[in-house]
Amino acid sequence: MKWHYVPGKIHNTIPLRSHFRRWFALCSSSLALFEQNKEKILEMKRIQQFAVDVTLDPDTAHPNLILSDDGKQVKHGDVKKKLSDNPERFSKCVNVLGQQSFSSGRFYFEVQVKGKTKWTLGVARESVDRKGDTILRPQNGFWAVGLRNGYEYLAFVGSLIRLHLHPGPQKVGVFVDYEEGLVSFYDVDAAALIYSFTGCCFKEKLYPYFGPGLNDGGKNSAPLIICPVNQAGC
Repeated sequence: MKWHYVPGKIHNTIPLRSHFRRWFALCSSSLALFEQNKEKILEMKRIQQFAVDVTLDPDTAHPNLILSDDGKQVKHGDVKKKLSDNPERFSKCVNVLGQQSFSSGRFYFEVQVKGKTKWTLGVARESVDRKGDTILRPQNGFWAVGLRNGYEYLAFVGSLIRLHLHPGPQKVGVFVDYEEGLVSFYDVDAAALIYSFTGCCFKEKLYPYFGPGLNDGGKNSAPLIICPVNQAGC
């Protein structure tokens, strides 16, 4: 048998190299995104270790607020109840505090805000004004974020800071480090930081703070729900 040499063709390798570069860039981008999401999830797991059991304090609730029997849900009702105007009660603004107070260490809790067009969450110091208008800012003892008009997310720092959250959170986590002077808010499902108050100077007891907003003709009838941490739904 005789072998015959058949000249071959040199193929253009540029398209292959270009395809490889695109593939490599896509893989690198996906890996970076994976690592970023991994870090966010680990951070959420870390702060969730400081979860505390929070229940609403009926003695602080505005007379228009409706609290569930287990103290885990609150919404605005159109009928103002006849309640004693004790010093602890918010008598002008529709707010309520948690029963538990904190004056050291770290604590964390989660609240479902799904279906609401207005809400405010955070912490408040013990001496906040409960009889006049609630002006939300740290100088007045409130560290809070909230939703207005169904789409405006805000951090209440004195002058309003608009937060660009798309989509908006369905469940909000609130984390406080008392000694560090830190109050942070998280989108729990996205494991994403919403906003942090830093350099705070706490000298009093802090209470979880809830403002479900007015009912608004049924548009904002969904309750704020304090959720068990590490549970998919409330």
